[in-house]
Order: sequence, then structure tokens, then C-alpha cells
Amino acid sequence: LIAIDGKALRHSFDSAANKAAIHMVSAWVGANQTVLAQVKVDDKSNEITAIPRLLEMLNLTGAVISMDAMGCQRKAAAQIIEGKGNYLFSLKGNQGDLLDDVTHYFQDAKTTEFKGIEHETKQTTDGDHGRIEVRKYTTCQADWLSCRKKWKGLKTIGMVESERTLKGKTTQETRYFISSLSLEIDPFAKAVRGHWGIENSLHWCLDVQMNEDQSRIRKKNAPENFGILRRIALNLLKRETTIKVGVKSKSKVTAWDHQYLLKVLFG
Repeated sequence: LIAIDGKALRHSFDSAANKAAIHMVSAWVGANQTVLAQVKVDDKSNEITAIPRLLEMLNLTGAVISMDAMGCQRKAAAQIIEGKGNYLFSLKGNQGDLLDDVTHYFQDAKTTEFKGIEHETKQTTDGDHGRIEVRKYTTCQADWLSCRKKWKGLKTIGMVESERTLKGKTTQETRYFISSLSLEIDPFAKAVRGHWGIENSLHWCLDVQMNEDQSRIRKKNAPENFGILRRIALNLLKRETTIKVGVKSKSKVTAWDHQYLLKVLFG
């Protein structure tokens, strides 16, 4: 699973030069905690233009590429399928009637308890620190979609119903997806859950443990270059497991102990 998502370097703006904060899009593999590649979003553009360049850097064969709604684009789907990979895209309102069609289909199917509809379901329960979260995953065939032929490789639609209870308060959320994966529920559920690792294990670490958002490096290409260096450093620090401390503590040890620094750099 390769999760793709973008992150702003919030303090890289330069008001004097009328320069906005830069935005980096990364490809993250949660299985080995590694950033495979990253590209900077062009000025006055967005992630849509950066994603094709990022996909070109990757070997997509056998991979599942997950993206949020910004990356839910027909060209991206075609590029992934042509690269012999599969995709899982989150749906929002940026694809015309597609979200409405999928939403209404699942709502109608639920009223009849999916009678006569080929589908698979799975429910999971997670809990820690007083939080309980129940998720119900459902997949159905996408062959009924009128726009299916416009999405290369599209096979299934998916729904995730989440119920989260914390301190006696319960919230509910329903999300919808399209995918080139088969109807099998386990790969779908694994990809949906795995995608959020890019937020928890990459973006959170960059902000909280490496202080990326607080960095005032802003001249010319320096913000992008240091953004790449942080991600390389994060890869190396996560790979080194002989001491059981967080990334921030490991980075301090590399400054204090040159032997440990060499171990981080060369394994």
C-alpha cells in the first residue's frame, strides 16, 4: 500500500517576496515506515498537477495506491492501471454526480439489506485511552455506474461507516470510495485503514518531532530542499531500531554520539 497525500510547510511563506507557503506531496509506505518519493506543488497550482509527476517516480507494479478526494482523478486512475497497480480513491463532491450516485446506491441497498446485491461486509472494533471506534466496511460491484468506462480499471465501490465514542459522546461518519480492487473486503478494509498512516506516522512526525511547520527557512529552493532532507532523515531514523525511543530523541542521540550517527546513516 502506497498512500499519497500533501502537506503544507506552514511557515515557509515569505511576505516580503509575496511568496506563499510551499506544499509537498509524499508517497508513504506504512509497512516499512518509508517515504518513497516527494514533489513540490507548483506555485499557483494544487496537488492534482503534482500527483502525475509523483506517480512517474514510483514502480506501481503490484501496489495499491490510496489517495483522498483531491487525487480522485481519471488521469491518475489510468496512470496507475497502466503502471500495473491498483487504486483506492476517497470520494467527495469534486467529481460531479459520482459521489451522489454512490451515496444513493448504498442508501437504497441498506433499506433492502442488500437483497439481491452482490456485496461483502466486515466490522472491526478498536479502543484505547477511553475511545471506542466501530467501523463497518462494505463493498459492491461498480458495473452499474454510468460513468464506469471513464474510470480505467474501476471495479468496486466502497462504504465505511464509523461510530466513535469518547468520554460518553458518540459521533458518526460515513465515507465512500471507488477502487480497482476486487470485491474482497479484506484488501479494501486494509487499504482504507492503512491510508491514514500517512497522517499519523509521517505528517505528525514531521510537525511534532521534527518541527517542520515551525521552520522559517524560506529563501528560493531552500524550503523544498530541507523538506526533502527531513523526509530522508525520518526514513533513516525510523529504520534504526536498536534504541526504543521516538524520532526526536533519536535525532538528539545522533548529535551526541557519532557512533550512533554512523549506525543511523549506514545501518
